[in-house]
Amino acid sequence: MRQIGHFIDGAAVAGKSGRTAEVYNPATGEVQAEVALASSEELDHAVQVAKKVQPMWAATNPQRRARVMMKFVDLLHRDMEKLAEALSSEHGKTIPDAKGDVIRGLEVAEFCISAPHMLKGEFTDGAGPGIDMYSMRQPIGVCAGITPFNFPAMIPMWKMCPALVCGNAFILKPSERDPSVPMMLAELMQEAGLPEGLLQVVNGDKEAVDAILDHLDIGAIGFVGSTPIAQYIYGRGCSNGKRVQCFGGAKNHMIIMPDADLDQAVDALIGAGYGAAGERCMAVSAAVPVGKATADALIERLIPRVESLKIGPYTAGDDVDFGPVVTKAAQQRINGLVDSGVEQGATLAVDGRNFSMQGYENGFFVGASLFDNVMPEMDIYKEEIFGPVLSVVRMNSYDDAIDLTMNNPYGNGTAIFTRDGDTARDFSSRINVGMVGVNVPIPVPLAYHTFGGWKLSAFGDLNQHGPDAFKFYTRTKTVTSRWPSGTKEGASFSIPIME
Repeated sequence: MRQIGHFIDGAAVAGKSGRTAEVYNPATGEVQAEVALASSEELDHAVQVAKKVQPMWAATNPQRRARVMMKFVDLLHRDMEKLAEALSSEHGKTIPDAKGDVIRGLEVAEFCISAPHMLKGEFTDGAGPGIDMYSMRQPIGVCAGITPFNFPAMIPMWKMCPALVCGNAFILKPSERDPSVPMMLAELMQEAGLPEGLLQVVNGDKEAVDAILDHLDIGAIGFVGSTPIAQYIYGRGCSNGKRVQCFGGAKNHMIIMPDADLDQAVDALIGAGYGAAGERCMAVSAAVPVGKATADALIERLIPRVESLKIGPYTAGDDVDFGPVVTKAAQQRINGLVDSGVEQGATLAVDGRNFSMQGYENGFFVGASLFDNVMPEMDIYKEEIFGPVLSVVRMNSYDDAIDLTMNNPYGNGTAIFTRDGDTARDFSSRINVGMVGVNVPIPVPLAYHTFGGWKLSAFGDLNQHGPDAFKFYTRTKTVTSRWPSGTKEGASFSIPIME
């Protein structure tokens, strides 16, 4: 059995706690590896190593730190096939989707090459008589990231690349469900020239998470996962005096206006609703057609497309639209929510519960399901299903569709499909959601903008990647400077003013 430990002080090391978790191949249901689960003592050792080497890295000029990112990007391109293969075998997503996972992380590493510019401070000459003022952005010290299973390459890079290029050391606690790619990323970062000990990968479960939240030497924490855990991490981390950003669940709506290109809208829903088996925080799970005619035409087009989706193991290559979900528990939960939709009165237009593949009967596959006539009080609308299930929620008017989206407790992403510029502009301005697509179903910003939701989808006032990342992983220091002129002025007991 393959054993996966941790990456500490520049090398892969075995776990010492004696506790492990099983890593599955979701397509076959077979255990393919065991991953070590760190104790709080192992986490502390990783932090102490990082703390020791971080001051040297902080003193390294930004250009040299950026050159490590340049080399890291080259190595990601070199090992793309290897990374995608490892990712797919543990997560279950298709190889093209796995490569997309790596590439969207790679793009953040590319943006981090701009560190010399992003870390510049500000300067005011002559702020007062003989007085200059300037600010500088300085690293926090040791930072940590707690990342989810659904993007085992992208989200670790969204966290570690900005943190490292800003001059911090970084502790990564990835998901124990698919831990191989984060370990590979750490090896590539070191091959790129990152000094040993600056990037540690500590695999683990809640014990490791709580150790991160309580550790006195960790100054900032980034998290992506479910909303209840995001709330827990944000509350406990902040109460311990840490800078914390947490991104939680989602219920992403796509409004289809009567004037929309329905063929384009259907293509968008198929990809955004069922890609990666729906295991994306930006997946569209609620289609909101406006008006009966729009809804009827949409359902008529959706049914044959959903029924024709190709499901299978990643090894089938381009013949597969999506693969299995990550665990048996996820499979059972998704099927249970489909059951609840039927029981609560929604129309199950396409039923994916009984999907089975010859030769892969023990795999964690879930067929594609499509619901019509879904009501806001139903569980399939209220919960983030995180599976290949699309709900059509019919609305009579544009304002009703707006209200539905705005009253939802989540605010991660949303989209509108229309040919009318006024409608699109009004929607983009009014909607209380963090990321908006206009005829774009999954509006994930590129790396030089910033990613983040509103409401129960995000906790903290700074987002992921883009300029916000450089703000989150640094602190601003402002210096007021005056050189004595030789003139004796005497003591002043008033608050200083610049006149």
